[in-house]
Amino acid sequence: MAAFARLVFFGFLFLTAIYVVISIWSRSVRREKLEREWDEQGRPSDKDTYIKAGMTDYENSLRRKLILLVYVIPTVAVAVIIYVTNFM
Repeated sequence: MAAFARLVFFGFLFLTAIYVVISIWSRSVRREKLEREWDEQGRPSDKDTYIKAGMTDYENSLRRKLILLVYVIPTVAVAVIIYVTNFM
């Protein structure tokens, strides 16, 4: 039981680190895209306002929510492996 608790604890820490890295990377990519769009559109308004509005849209987007699958997919995979190994 202690080995399972250790697996859960360190697995959660590892997945959290991956989630943070992917989240920061995704925000960075989105911000760069907004800056490029602002330049290509002929600088329609204040740059900071334009980027802030775009990042607010990003915060409510499906892409940001899909990053949470970093927790779900490995957890389900490990649960299936444990079930198949022990009960089949």
